[in-house]
Amino acid sequence: MSEPKEVLLRISNVSMHFPGTRALANVNLDVYAGEAHAVCGENGAGKSTLMKILSGVYPYGTFDGEFYFADERCQFATVRDSERRGIRIIHQELTLVPHMTVAENIFLGAEPNRYGVINQDQLYRDTEELLQRYNLNVPYNARVNSLGVGQQQMVEIAKALSGHARLLILDEPTSALTIEETRVLLDIIRDLKSRGVTCIYISHKLDELFEIADRITVLRDGQVVGTYNTQDVDESKIISLMVGRELTNQYPPRRRKIGEVIFEVKNWTVAKHTRATRPVVRDVSFQLHRGEILGIAGLMGSGRTELVQSIFGEYGTRLHGQLVLNGRPVEIRSSQDAINCGIALLTEDRKTTSLILKHSVVSNVTLPSLRELLKWKFIDVDKEWAAFYEYRDKLQIRTPSMETIVNDLSGGNQQKVAIAKWLMTEPQILIMDEPTRGIDVGTKYEVYKLMNDLTNEGVSIIMVSSELPEILGMSDRILVMREGSVAGILENNEEVTQEDIMFLATGAA
Repeated sequence: MSEPKEVLLRISNVSMHFPGTRALANVNLDVYAGEAHAVCGENGAGKSTLMKILSGVYPYGTFDGEFYFADERCQFATVRDSERRGIRIIHQELTLVPHMTVAENIFLGAEPNRYGVINQDQLYRDTEELLQRYNLNVPYNARVNSLGVGQQQMVEIAKALSGHARLLILDEPTSALTIEETRVLLDIIRDLKSRGVTCIYISHKLDELFEIADRITVLRDGQVVGTYNTQDVDESKIISLMVGRELTNQYPPRRRKIGEVIFEVKNWTVAKHTRATRPVVRDVSFQLHRGEILGIAGLMGSGRTELVQSIFGEYGTRLHGQLVLNGRPVEIRSSQDAINCGIALLTEDRKTTSLILKHSVVSNVTLPSLRELLKWKFIDVDKEWAAFYEYRDKLQIRTPSMETIVNDLSGGNQQKVAIAKWLMTEPQILIMDEPTRGIDVGTKYEVYKLMNDLTNEGVSIIMVSSELPEILGMSDRILVMREGSVAGILENNEEVTQEDIMFLATGAA
């Protein structure tokens, strides 16, 4: 008979409501000391709300129920209260100061000092010691804005561990990391576990959960539907618990209706700016057919995002090349030019380049189409509302009201708002850069189904994705990029594999 495990964190009957929304309902959960405990669920299931309660973002009194940490009842008023107890959270959006050094970020607000004067030598010694202790390969004196996303994530971890964290909460920590950076992060978590640090790990990437977690808790509609030892379940079981139904296929069946060539990119070469000595995109050529999904794959830094942003008129300086739309050359020097040509771009980062988070849902959806909503130089509110309701219903956007601030929606619903705003422009070409990043499996399926419906209506889609199963599951053809150039274009059929794509992406023989 195994010994009972020590409960480090006990959550008891925790509930929380927002206007028009029940975020959590009587959540009960135990987290054992020294374990990696995964928490998963669809967007809007309550994961982030629960973590914000545990970390003091939502202070005691704003929710019902209680929780205990190391057998002591917690009544946090601020995040600093939770940090004093040893609870640290790393949010999906990094919170570093870009122009400060790694050391300055890690000990920000807790710098070693004497009479108010920071001891720089001690600061760097403490930082170097901390980084070495946890095998974090980051230069202590480098400015954060000179680091890649993976190294910045390590700085966030070091910052959390500088306060002697006993419980580390990681919210979607690999959403912007490469495969190699993800491996490094998972190794760091294993090392933390061996040192007695307890981790709560939130991710939509189920393969990561099964690799790192000792137990998995599934939330649905603000409630715990089950906690399982990882070895006792599989991905299909977790997915069915998350969405409340069996998903027999990850990708909806696709009826191919490929038409004539609608768009051509010829010898497209782009530099970051006029003084750049090396192009970021080099001599790229391809065709896009009506009703086709063209997938673009490649490693991080291969030029995928720069390619689609430059086509949309929002990146770099074109050195040479030509765009041909419906058989006629077009000049696109700005996003407005692209919109006028019937081209839309769903960017990879919805929070910074796709949505205005502090504006309402309706104003985000109608933003690119305001000219069509004008009546005597004023916005026709009735027409605006009618358009919003049409796309809300079409995409099944869950929002308490049209005036709800976008930042208050779940990630999946934010992504639907971002898609809706471009659909309202009625594009003939929709470019989607990482269309399912940071959203759950149920919402992914809805996005995939929408993409199929659009192509059946004659819309052509260019889809950039880091997820090779997604590329294979949704694309009619696959363009693989390497170092800014086209490494190859594959006709997607049952014989094409992830290995075929990676050979082209890496330049392997």
